[in-house]
Amino acid sequence: MAKTTIKAHERPHITGNGHGAFTVEATEEIGLKRQRYNFAKIPPVLGIPDLIELQKASFDWFTTDGLREAFASISPIKDFTGNLVLEFGEHTLGDAKFSVEECRERDMTYSAPLRVRVRLITAESGEIKGIPDQEIFMGDFPLMTDKGTFMINGAERVIVSQLVRSPGVYFMKDTDTNNRPTFNATIIPNRGAWIEFETDNGTKNDETEGTLGVRIDKNRKIYATTFVRALDPRWENDDAILALFDHSPLIKNCLEKDKDIKTREDALKEIYKKLRPGEPENPENAENLLRSLFFDEKRYDLAAVGRYKVNSKLEEEFAQSNLTSPALTKRCLEREDMIAVIKRLIKVAERKLHVDDIDHLGNRRIRSVGELLQNQFRVGLLRLERVVRERMTTQDIETVTPQALINIRPVVAAIKEFFGSSQLSQFMDQTNSLAELTHKRRLSALGPGGLSRERAGFEVRDVHHSHYGRICPIETPEGPNIGLIGSLATYARVNRYGFIETPYRVVDNGRVTNEVRYLTADQEDKYVIAQANTPLDNDGRITAKSVVARFAEEYVEEPPERVQFMDVSPRQIVSVATALIPFLEHDDANRALMGANMQRQAVPLLRPQAPIVGTGMEYRAAKDSGGTVVCKADGKVIFVDAGRVIVKQSADDLEHAYDLLKFTRSNAGTCINQRPIVTLGEQVKRGQILADGPSSDDGELALGQNVLVAFMPWEGYNYEDAILISERMVKDDRFTSIHIEEYECEARDTKLGPEEITRDIPNVGEDALKDLDENGIVRVGAEVRPEDILVGKVTPKGETELTAEERLLRAIFGEKSREVRDTSLKVPHGEKGKIIDVKVFERDAGDELAPGVNKLVRVYVAQKRKILQGDKMAGRHGNKGVIAKVLPDEDMPYLEDGSPVEIVLNPLGVPSRMNVGQVLETHLGWAAAGLGKHIATPVFDGAHAEDIQEWLQDAGLPADGKAWLRDGRSGERFAHPITVGYIYMLKLAHLVDDKIHARSTGPYSMITQQPLGGKAQFGGQRFGEMEVWALEAYGAAYTLQELLTVKSDDVVGRVKTYEAIVKGENVMEPGVPESFKVLIKELQSLALDVKVLTESREELEVRISDEDVSDRAAEYGLLMGAEEPGKAAAAAARAEEELARAGMAARMLGAEAALAEPVEDIALPESEESEEPEAEEEAETEEGAIGALPLPEGESLDEEEETEEEDLAADEDEGYVVEEDEDETDDGEEEEEEETLHDDFTDEEL
Repeated sequence: MAKTTIKAHERPHITGNGHGAFTVEATEEIGLKRQRYNFAKIPPVLGIPDLIELQKASFDWFTTDGLREAFASISPIKDFTGNLVLEFGEHTLGDAKFSVEECRERDMTYSAPLRVRVRLITAESGEIKGIPDQEIFMGDFPLMTDKGTFMINGAERVIVSQLVRSPGVYFMKDTDTNNRPTFNATIIPNRGAWIEFETDNGTKNDETEGTLGVRIDKNRKIYATTFVRALDPRWENDDAILALFDHSPLIKNCLEKDKDIKTREDALKEIYKKLRPGEPENPENAENLLRSLFFDEKRYDLAAVGRYKVNSKLEEEFAQSNLTSPALTKRCLEREDMIAVIKRLIKVAERKLHVDDIDHLGNRRIRSVGELLQNQFRVGLLRLERVVRERMTTQDIETVTPQALINIRPVVAAIKEFFGSSQLSQFMDQTNSLAELTHKRRLSALGPGGLSRERAGFEVRDVHHSHYGRICPIETPEGPNIGLIGSLATYARVNRYGFIETPYRVVDNGRVTNEVRYLTADQEDKYVIAQANTPLDNDGRITAKSVVARFAEEYVEEPPERVQFMDVSPRQIVSVATALIPFLEHDDANRALMGANMQRQAVPLLRPQAPIVGTGMEYRAAKDSGGTVVCKADGKVIFVDAGRVIVKQSADDLEHAYDLLKFTRSNAGTCINQRPIVTLGEQVKRGQILADGPSSDDGELALGQNVLVAFMPWEGYNYEDAILISERMVKDDRFTSIHIEEYECEARDTKLGPEEITRDIPNVGEDALKDLDENGIVRVGAEVRPEDILVGKVTPKGETELTAEERLLRAIFGEKSREVRDTSLKVPHGEKGKIIDVKVFERDAGDELAPGVNKLVRVYVAQKRKILQGDKMAGRHGNKGVIAKVLPDEDMPYLEDGSPVEIVLNPLGVPSRMNVGQVLETHLGWAAAGLGKHIATPVFDGAHAEDIQEWLQDAGLPADGKAWLRDGRSGERFAHPITVGYIYMLKLAHLVDDKIHARSTGPYSMITQQPLGGKAQFGGQRFGEMEVWALEAYGAAYTLQELLTVKSDDVVGRVKTYEAIVKGENVMEPGVPESFKVLIKELQSLALDVKVLTESREELEVRISDEDVSDRAAEYGLLMGAEEPGKAAAAAARAEEELARAGMAARMLGAEAALAEPVEDIALPESEESEEPEAEEEAETEEGAIGALPLPEGESLDEEEETEEEDLAADEDEGYVVEEDEDETDDGEEEEEEETLHDDFTDEEL
């Protein structure tokens, strides 16, 4: 059953919907390296379209039409007197200054200069004096890369398309306070005032006295008859109004209720009174107000889509009433629109017509990149217009030029703001190629002008029948965003109005033709549509007597003659990620959702492997994601190596070089590495894949590995979805991935002089500098561990002004180390790896750096992460689990031929989850591996159980897919045959290395004095209420006391305990926890006189801090939380003396080694700045608990270290947060403070 292809003469003819005709590539998979046996029964009718067309087409529209429309919307700008007129003409986008790669390296935006021709016209004494046109620079505009992304400040971002309610007219049903139905019609513009028409049932339970009202912008209600009277003199008297609405009872009741209003003037006054209460009623003002609200293009805009929706909705009313329907170019409302809306609303109220469904995709449209950008650009232009008008009044008409009037700042700022901080401009998910692709195809109902998570109800989130073939019913996040964020279906595309269309084959009198038409959701509701698997004969005629088909939201059985369209493919209804799940039809939807989402979290592996059992979608997913290198023209490969492929083009003998990315960091910290898959001399075609990306294998998407699995329990190690794996997979690097971290170090200008990147760092041994070059930057290839120096940097310390003599002596004897402190960039706690790249940017070399930065060094550290206990793994069917044990190869269960299985999964994970797809995949994988073939089993059209049994028998395997296994430890057979086979497993981005965290001592919170929380703050593990109950129940009193006091917030106790441990003495009694003191203070602040008494009724004084704590802390190198500010200098002095004394004593006793060893074990770095706000408590002192702990072995204390310690302690006492990597302090006062501290203690005193 080889691949099914359509013969050339059967190639489908496709008609677009307002888009012209489309052609399909002759073969979809050009130059495919791996052939798959395909189980599909339905021949492909239509190639899969370009999967990121949504982004590219939208941006192309913006650069041409979108920008032109935006300029036209504000042009011409006239001043208040009408003397000056500024007109905008054609715009041009220049060429980008740097390539995408250069922008990534230099942290720049990939953009091109936007220029526009501007003409200034002056009207003087009737004649027009023209000033020559000027081309004005309108700022650098970000460009879209070939991959459909934007490079903003060196980071790749994606603009997500937004799903919003379309402008147009909506008829809805509601209930009043008495639970009686009311009906309303709302005209929603793209921008401008909303207008609502609503029925009112009156006070009695009698529908005969119902009326019709109008609300403008949610203001007070006006009777519909009053509003109609005000619209046009033609409808001024009652008879004309009654005739217009066919003597409807609702209109009669309105006329009775507003008897007082007889003329158009009265009506206008009445409307003005409701809209502008308190202002003098004047018919001219009222007329102007109405005109500006609805009939002025500057104030009211339905947009092309709004006009299209209004016209199509009110088509019938226009025809019946002899009203002329407004042209599609009319962007504002017409009086006829309002009349037609009232007519239709009357019919809806009389139950002659149905109300609208807001969640129908005919009423929701997509705002993609181009439109979002255009809206933002227009906002900037409107601000610019205001500036221009103001400048026109102040400039001299004789000498004024367009350049002098235009200030481009507001435009540039609006664009910058959109790309930098809009909810729809997102940091690209680059975990793997599929994640990239899906991110570009994502549809979000959130964002400006959309819904909010809190207000979105169940209906909006639910799957709707109009989603068929347009939005995937499976792929959506779990959690608060469920249903609000979706993914575009495989074949769907967006038309010029922003509605999603999906393709169907035209059926003509029971015969399926090769014509393909794209339909929107509301067009589709009018037709009977058969499924893609409807049986056909060779001539394309439907063979069945009756066909199951869809009609609007119903499933109906119809004879073939009634069928008008047919689906083009079974995978039409799902998204790309969902279409990659084999046997999707056998999985429960909830698990399929997890499977689709988890494929996006798979980490690219060292040796990617395409799945044995695929769906035929792998090639296109890899190609369109942009991770691979695609050939641009037919030709011959004349050069190939690891970093470059050169193709000589057949057409013109030109050589085209393709550079490959080697070991680059992705947004998610995974590794991007491209490998050539063509050979020297090979003939290549346009569209063929020349090089594999980070998660592709031979041009196919490869997110994981094919592993031999057994479904069986094993000693409880796979209880609760845990996974047991063989050590062989670790040794063979099957699931090894490379992760790259980027660290950067800036040398800035500070108030005390410039920082310096250097190898000469004070008080650092030669051992720590062994891998640094002469400039103090780590060498490429060095292995680094936590706390190793990556870039040596020194920052000037505060010091008094030196006299000339002192300066001279300094210059001669070079006593440099006194005045700088070490602010080197070090490897953070818990990280390690190999240096793979170093980049240096210098202002002197002409690199553009941020203000105040003289030099920037970037260091890339790569680490190979093998798979280990605690890593999360998953299959494609939502079958996820955590590795519980890595078992030696020889202990794993093995097959009769001696081959051990590689992974053991729990069979109990299948029945309750109802994802049987994984079992079918296992069976078919085993058969295919046995026959050495790769397979495609497309969704909803794949292999059946009979096919799988046949394949298993052909491969010489048991037909039930079960084998006898033996225990690797005893060699005995297990009691029952076990399901064995090949399953495709992924390693997910939730790696244990990123999550594991340990702390001995670290930073404390300022107020509660308890350790901070979370890995990012280098915090402790919270021992909460429930954990306390557990220890209470156990009776572990001493353990509990320690946890509640010295291990947490007993400030005195924890220092004394540390001291006792270091000296080897017994641990003393705990003191009063700080949280208790805080509670007392809290109660006292509520004016409650709370005292703490001893057993003998004596009052205990509760102070927030104890005085001698900081001395002890300093003695042991511990930096505590803040003390009272007044005591800063004194504390520093004491700390200084204590340190000097401790140093001398240690020297005399020769006890340095004894003291240093235990301390070394506890030495931990200051916490890095939090990347994610994980802290639960207030992280007021993010740093501040532990500075550098005492000395390495054999080093004596000298002055530099003391001053360093004193410096930090003093700053800490002042309540500043001391951050090693912050170079400039915030204000001058702190600087002075530092200087005086240095002044206070001279060497002699010490």
